[in-house]
Amino acid sequence: MKNLIVIIFAFLVCQANAFRPILLLGNQNLIERTCKQTPFYDLCIWSLKSNPESRDASVKKLAQIMVDSLKTKATETLDLIDELLQDGLALDPEMQKALTSCAERYNVIIRGDVPEINEALKTGDYKFAVKGANDAAIEANSCEIEFPTKSPLTDMNKVVHDVSVVAASIVKIIQTKFSF
Repeated sequence: MKNLIVIIFAFLVCQANAFRPILLLGNQNLIERTCKQTPFYDLCIWSLKSNPESRDASVKKLAQIMVDSLKTKATETLDLIDELLQDGLALDPEMQKALTSCAERYNVIIRGDVPEINEALKTGDYKFAVKGANDAAIEANSCEIEFPTKSPLTDMNKVVHDVSVVAASIVKIIQTKFSF
């Protein structure tokens, strides 16, 4: 009898391991299907697949991962702005004014939009999560147009904008799924 139990247990373990690649592939398919519904597929795929938490994530968790990425990218941009502002001797007054305005915009993203998105995701108020992500995209674009000449933040503003749009797109998938 003991041998039979051991054999059944070994069989079940082997069966579970046999299906593990399918489960992982299934979530990779979820990531790909989700990202196909966003305007920046490659950015979405890279952001999600580079995060180990996405491996077993739901669509809601994928949205949260993008919001976390938004916060990281916005913080990196704000850090660069602070560095450029401290280099004040090399900057003309118009450039300093634009950077100061961008710092305020990125503080809004980090201290206002991201917490709003997080709270809305927690409470299931997806309309406000989409609004917060779209607001972050607008702030990044607004920063870019502050500069009288070439912006030193063009690449970073684009990334923050695009990550925001991807986050909003993923939340819209959830919103559509749960709207009645």
